[in-house]
Amino acid sequence: MKVPSLWRNTLLISGLWLLGLASASAADWPRQVTDSRGTQTLEHKPMRIISTSVTLTGSLLAIDAPVVASGATTPNNRVADDQGFLRQWGEVAKARKLARLYIGEPSAEAVAAQMPDLILISATGGDSAIALYDQLSAIAPTLIINYDDKSWQALLAQLGAITGQEKEADARIDSFNQQLAALKKQMTLPPQPVSALVYTAAAHSANLWTAESAQGKLLHQLGFSLAPLPAGLHTSQSQGKRHDILQLGGENLATGLNGESLFLFAGDHKDIEAIYADPLLAHLPAVQHKQVYALGTETFRLDYYSAMLVLQRLEKLFG
Repeated sequence: MKVPSLWRNTLLISGLWLLGLASASAADWPRQVTDSRGTQTLEHKPMRIISTSVTLTGSLLAIDAPVVASGATTPNNRVADDQGFLRQWGEVAKARKLARLYIGEPSAEAVAAQMPDLILISATGGDSAIALYDQLSAIAPTLIINYDDKSWQALLAQLGAITGQEKEADARIDSFNQQLAALKKQMTLPPQPVSALVYTAAAHSANLWTAESAQGKLLHQLGFSLAPLPAGLHTSQSQGKRHDILQLGGENLATGLNGESLFLFAGDHKDIEAIYADPLLAHLPAVQHKQVYALGTETFRLDYYSAMLVLQRLEKLFG
């Protein structure tokens, strides 16, 4: 029977994670996992995982979880490869023969055809298939995962506990933390505080990463300070209520970008030039002092692969 409960980050602290589930032996199963729809029992280690969220897929690949198919986004756009998979792990997906379920609009039929024993859905974002929860949960155990309120490391640990890949998740996090610590010792920070965002020049808009986002948490780990928003700033919620982003557009764009430095996630030199060329942003301190930095088009969503790329870019910029 499902017991209604909210998914909380403390699940891993108070439950599976600290119980020392270091291997995926038969003795580790069954496991009980709780999400926003209740508590479910996973009878055995999953062997055919479906990720309906292209954001979650990279983390599953990073911990060598047996993900066999994934939802995708529009192919060959600025963040995705010819399969519609995110560029930072696209080559890994090809090497592991990851199947593409669909592009954009979720399909329960496509999921069922893969005969999964575990289905993962993101709670928010453009890659959420939560509207199909009832259909998907009739196919296989289906879990709703929040990625908009935690670091990518916490997400990796959560997925490791769900899939029996704790050792692999721990190893990835340790590897990253070692490189982060080394970079932090040698890096000279640009003027603080900073604004971290995804900029869309054509729409004259931006998604501003919050302190609760994976991007914000990563910058905080490195010693950066996020600029607080001006009081009374109006932000859009066209993507629904989310913890990780604030949507800025129109006259509020310039007002919200009040950091001494701007960090462009999912951006390259073309985005820097677009910001410098925008007359409505010309008065910003970061623009006037040429303190706008692009972290690469592979950083739209943070996972192990893209987080490592962020460290490499920051090392080149400020090492």
